[in-house]
Amino acid sequence: MAIKSRKEFRRFRIKKRIRKIVQGTPDRPRMTVFRSNKAIYVQLIDDQAGKTLVAASSMEKVMDDQTGTKSDIAKMVGKAIAEKALQAGIDRVVFDRNGYLYHGRVKSLADAAREGGLKF
Repeated sequence: MAIKSRKEFRRFRIKKRIRKIVQGTPDRPRMTVFRSNKAIYVQLIDDQAGKTLVAASSMEKVMDDQTGTKSDIAKMVGKAIAEKALQAGIDRVVFDRNGYLYHGRVKSLADAAREGGLKF
């Protein structure tokens, strides 16, 4: 894997360290977050089967008309993933911050998912 910058390399190292510990199972999937400059994505993944069970992002049609700061949009995505997970019968997850620091958009998304009913 070609690492483009020191910042990416640092995140990659942190990500590897987290993934050694965090594993998703069918009854308690891994909730992973990806953050780009424009959007935020979240997935619930069963690592044993290698499948994504539920996903939500700020790029979905439902989110197109939403306005606000990036943190506000992350809160909406957190609530959306909680709703979808509860409909799929999932209420417990393990949180994978994917090497990002736990503040800002990542924290907003996690807090909103907790308020929506997910336990982690």
